[in-house]
Amino acid sequence: MKKFSALYKQAASRKGGEKVLEGMIARPWSAAALARLPDDRWLSGMAKAVFRAGFNWSVIDKKWPDIELAFNGFDPHHVAFLSDDDLDELLKDARVIRHWRKLKAIRANAQYTVDLASEHGTAAKYFADYPTAEYVGLLQNLKKHAAYLGGTTGQYFLRELGKDSFILSKDVIAALRRENVFDGSPTSKSSLADIQSAFNEWVDDGGESLTRVSRVLAFTVG
Repeated sequence: MKKFSALYKQAASRKGGEKVLEGMIARPWSAAALARLPDDRWLSGMAKAVFRAGFNWSVIDKKWPDIELAFNGFDPHHVAFLSDDDLDELLKDARVIRHWRKLKAIRANAQYTVDLASEHGTAAKYFADYPTAEYVGLLQNLKKHAAYLGGTTGQYFLRELGKDSFILSKDVIAALRRENVFDGSPTSKSSLADIQSAFNEWVDDGGESLTRVSRVLAFTVG
C-alpha cells in the first residue's frame, strides 16, 4: 500500500498539477457546522439521494424546489405521519417522482430521522458526532435502519451534506484493489473493515480527511 504522498503525486500528475487537483477536492464540513443543519435538511438530503438512485440526477435537481414544496419542506414529523392515502395522492402529483417504493422509503427515513432526534437530541447531532475513524459503522447503520440508503446511495447522501466520507465508486474500488487493501467483495464486513483501516492510515499519513483521500484515490484511476 503506497503512502498518501505517493498517491497524491500520482493523482496530481494525472489531473494537471497540484493546483488543479486541489480545485477538484471538496472539503468536509466541521462537526459543529453539521450539527447546526436542521433535521429537515438531513431528511431532504436522504430524499434527494433516494430519488436520484437510478435516475438522471439533473432531472431530480431541476424538480427539487417543487419536490420540497410537495413534501412540506421535509419536516420529519410531517413526512413520518403521512398515510398510505397521502402517498397515493403524491403518486398523482406531477411535482414529484411518482415511484411508490421511493415514496414509502422517504416516509420511512422521516421516521428514522425522528427516532435519531429522540435518542440524540437531533439527527444532525448523530451524524455530526459519528467518528470519522468508524465511518463504516455509520454506513451500516444507514443500511440497517434507513430505507434505500445502502451502498453508494447512502455514501453520496453523506458526502453531499458535508459529512467527512469516502465513496466506494468504481474508481475508488479499483484503486483500493490496486493497493491490495482488500480481497473479495468490497461490501463484505471484512473488506469494509480493511477499507476503513486503510483510509484511517492514509488520513493519519497526511491525507487530512476521508473525503480528500477518497477523491485522491479516485483521481489516480479516473
